[in-house]
Amino acid sequence: MPINDDKTDNFWLLWFPQGSKLEIPLWLAKGLHDSKRRIISVELPKIYKEAWRTVFSADANVVDLHKMGPYYYGFGSQLLNFENPENPEIAQTILQTFVARFRRIMDSSQNAYNEDTSALVARLDELERALFQVGQKGLNDFQCWEKGQASQITASSLVQNYGKRKLTEVDG
Repeated sequence: MPINDDKTDNFWLLWFPQGSKLEIPLWLAKGLHDSKRRIISVELPKIYKEAWRTVFSADANVVDLHKMGPYYYGFGSQLLNFENPENPEIAQTILQTFVARFRRIMDSSQNAYNEDTSALVARLDELERALFQVGQKGLNDFQCWEKGQASQITASSLVQNYGKRKLTEVDG
C-alpha cells in the first residue's frame, strides 16, 4: 500500500509477513537495519558462512573469488556492520584470505611480463585485480627504467602528497 498518494512521490512501502525472506541491496539493508527495533535481520551470504570459512582456512588460493562475489573483501567488511555472533570469525577469515592470496598475486604480477594474464586475473576479487595491475605497472615501469627508456625517476604521488601534508602541518 502506498505511503503517499501524491503522484510526484514514487516511494512505496510494502508489507511482508514476518519471517519473509527478501534479497535487497546492501545499502538498503544498512538503511533499514536498526538494532533496537529489529525491522530486518540479515542472513549471511554462503561464502561468509562457516563451511566456506573452512575452505578458505584450508587453502584460500583455490577459491574463485570473482565467481563467488567480485567484491568479497569490500562486501564482507560491510557485513561486519550488522550484529552477528560470527563477525569475529568472518573478519579473521577475510584478513587471512587476503594475506594468503596477496603474495601469490604480487608474485604473479611480477613474473608475468608480456604474457597473457587473463586466466590468472579471472579468479581474482576486484581489489586483488587492482593490486595485480599495480604490480604489473611497477614491473613495466622498472623494465623501462632498466632499459634506459625512462627519462628520470620521479617520486610517487604518495610521497609527494605526504610532503605537501607535512608542509601544511608545519605552516598551520
